[in-house]
Amino acid sequence: MRSRDYGRDVLAPSAKKAPAAIPVVEAEPDLVVEDAASGFCGAVVGLDATGVTLEDRFGVRRLFPLEDGAFLLEGRRVTLARPRRAVPAGPGRTASGSIAVPNAPARVARAGRIYVEGLHDAALVERVWGDDLRVEGVVVEPLDGVDELPAIVAAFRPGAGRRLGVLVDHLVAGSKESRIAASVTGEHILVTGHPYVDIWQAVKPASVGIQAWPEVPRGQPWKEGVCRALGVREPAEMWRRVLASVDSYSDLEVGLLRAVEELIDFVTTG
Repeated sequence: MRSRDYGRDVLAPSAKKAPAAIPVVEAEPDLVVEDAASGFCGAVVGLDATGVTLEDRFGVRRLFPLEDGAFLLEGRRVTLARPRRAVPAGPGRTASGSIAVPNAPARVARAGRIYVEGLHDAALVERVWGDDLRVEGVVVEPLDGVDELPAIVAAFRPGAGRRLGVLVDHLVAGSKESRIAASVTGEHILVTGHPYVDIWQAVKPASVGIQAWPEVPRGQPWKEGVCRALGVREPAEMWRRVLASVDSYSDLEVGLLRAVEELIDFVTTG
């Protein structure tokens, strides 16, 4: 029999402490948290059925599921929850990161154009910059290669109010592409490009779900070599995978982003 004059029986097994409850915090706009698993830190800029979108100080956005205890707030693990009151909708963004213009009709096409090397290039540009291009009235057309670029430029006749921009793959010093680009320079034409062998390579490997783009020996078709290395049956199948992996500008390498943005600015300001 225990006496009230004495404390807990010192010989009794010690009671286990219940784990501390993880606090629940409402995912208010601009709340800065860190994803505990990846270390990505950013402010809450969006909330939908799939999770919460964080934007870091460099403008990079990532979507995370609202899982229990998945975030850190000032170093403490928390669970994010949907606010009890509605979150005011901020300005929408296009896939390129530009502020969206709701219900904006497509502008009548400008006389200026942007040419790209092939259908895959055109599809990728459309996927990320399509909304912006329609608002600006810029048409993108595939060239099927750049070998005939001088003749195509001569037929287009660039001029005031009729600027021409050209996006070229593998535009590096000493390449065939760089020599062709140098032959068509002018006040109303801009040829720019990226250093990647093919537009596929301008998509970040992590977005595609691979560690890195395979090294393909010189002299071998690049797309076919990539497919062999990754165990994909044919380029068409791999291309569908590549295109499906791109949701926004954050899935693309900086070299391509810079080149396309420069072309859009050039065509729309002339």
